[in-house]
Amino acid sequence: MSSEFLLAFVAYAFVTSITPGPNNTMLLASGLNYGFVRSLPHVLGVSIGFALMVVGVGVGLGSLFAVYPELYVVLRVGGAAYLLYLAWLIGTARPLDDRPEISRPFGFWKAAGFQWVNPKAWIMASGAITTYVPAGSGMMSVIIIAILFAIINAPSVSVWVICGTSLRRFLNDPRSLRIFNTSMAILLVLSLYPLIFDGSSG
Repeated sequence: MSSEFLLAFVAYAFVTSITPGPNNTMLLASGLNYGFVRSLPHVLGVSIGFALMVVGVGVGLGSLFAVYPELYVVLRVGGAAYLLYLAWLIGTARPLDDRPEISRPFGFWKAAGFQWVNPKAWIMASGAITTYVPAGSGMMSVIIIAILFAIINAPSVSVWVICGTSLRRFLNDPRSLRIFNTSMAILLVLSLYPLIFDGSSG
């Protein structure tokens, strides 16, 4: 990979990782509700889970949607249902001092698994493979792209956690927290737009 090609990929990975989407909306809410340290498994789950998705798309999983379009319908319905469920969890989250001990942030495995029903993740992974992995370049190129994406993605999405953590000093009363969580839930529902209305994208 030439230096110009590498810089172009780094820019693509950074912009797609740091811009708003379901992952970053949830990480912002997690930073506010649970703090940075407790949100780290969520961050790692997003980055590593997405890297595995890039590898999966690179070995041909993405092309299955072209051969079996009904699989994409299942993904859209399942993804929409799960995102609505997550929006409900965020929107109904209680204040920090009124929360049972069993309440906990998104864990590593849930965050990693969520990538497979996240419409933005499919678009990002497909774009990375089709644009930055030359045809016939082999599996090693796919793995390199996946690793680089994870390295860039982790600090990018962490910015959202830090922003959420910083908001804790301003949203420390129950009413403000409810407004924030409700707003995040609405944004998560709005992120369903490409999943529902764009039948051609992942």
